[in-house]
Amino acid sequence: MTPRVLVDATAIPADRGGVGRYVDELLPALGRAGADLVVVCQERDAEQTSALVPSAEVVTAPVAIARRPARLAWEQVGLPQVVRRTRADVLHSPHYTMPARAGVPVVTTLHDATFFSHPTLHGGLKARFFRRAIRGAVRRSASLVVPSEATRDEVLRYAGGTAARFHVAYHGVDRSVFHPVSVQERERVTTTLGLAQGEAYVGFLGTLEPRKNVPALVRGWVQAVGDVPSPPALVLAGGAGWDEDIEPAIAAVPPHLRVIRTGYLPLTDLAGFLAASTVLAYPSHGEGFGLPVLEAMACGAAVLTTRELSLPEVGGDAVAYCGTTEHEIGAALRDLLQDEERRRTLGDAAARRAALFTWDTAAEVHLRAYAAAAG
Repeated sequence: MTPRVLVDATAIPADRGGVGRYVDELLPALGRAGADLVVVCQERDAEQTSALVPSAEVVTAPVAIARRPARLAWEQVGLPQVVRRTRADVLHSPHYTMPARAGVPVVTTLHDATFFSHPTLHGGLKARFFRRAIRGAVRRSASLVVPSEATRDEVLRYAGGTAARFHVAYHGVDRSVFHPVSVQERERVTTTLGLAQGEAYVGFLGTLEPRKNVPALVRGWVQAVGDVPSPPALVLAGGAGWDEDIEPAIAAVPPHLRVIRTGYLPLTDLAGFLAASTVLAYPSHGEGFGLPVLEAMACGAAVLTTRELSLPEVGGDAVAYCGTTEHEIGAALRDLLQDEERRRTLGDAAARRAALFTWDTAAEVHLRAYAAAAG
């Protein structure tokens, strides 16, 4: 018997980052797989959710839960009422937190364990909150979904639990958005960024937070290109974040080098930005998965990243690797910038490997997690 699953999508942010991208891609895949779904979401998302998964019953939560404290309180009291009203067999909580008393088995998604392994890369309050949420989910969830083996192993290491309850569901990549694009599309996007036609650049995509290691990337890029003719620019794309060391690093860049900060890029510009980069650099201290790496790979970019936590599970042999210090980043970046043939080989291999990561495969793992919880 297929369990009736209630997915709590109320934690999705308005900008669709993070958990929003995960839920927005997972729901249609679950619908294609024939899941019996109910989705509870915020009122602003109801129309979009219905369009994403027409086969699902969509329930709207109270408008008052738009603020996080109110949403967390409603999760404990109001969400169990929705479970009962919709006669769900399983509740899927897709972003760490869950009701203490849901009334049915709960499947919780844990995206990241760096709140334990790298606590100084997060704000103190945030790290404490998510450590407590993860420990609670491990104690009370019938099944746990994680995006990588590294995340599973780190949660087991720091929060305990049993390996049998973990289900590794690698994220997929939307090939309708992320794919190799034409020269014209690359030129269109780079022109909007203020780059000259054909101008080389090292790209970065992600929130500018301490975990992404952007100050070391800035300094490593200076070491790699500071003394070469026609040095490539450094283009930092993504939300401003809270890394206070980025501005001083940029301020120290020699005047003959150029750093461009784009802020959020429209989804329609991301493929062109990634594909046109000479190197897409992502020297993170650690990721639960590393979706920007996979998206860059799908666009055929030559990617430079680290071997921290989940990143080798995503990149495999189709990306270049470096350490996390500015000197290690600089040396690896210089080598890659000087080797056009290697960049081409990596880009081709990356596009092939990225095709192995699909949301339909992720949905199959989620269905197994639901069935295990219901059973």
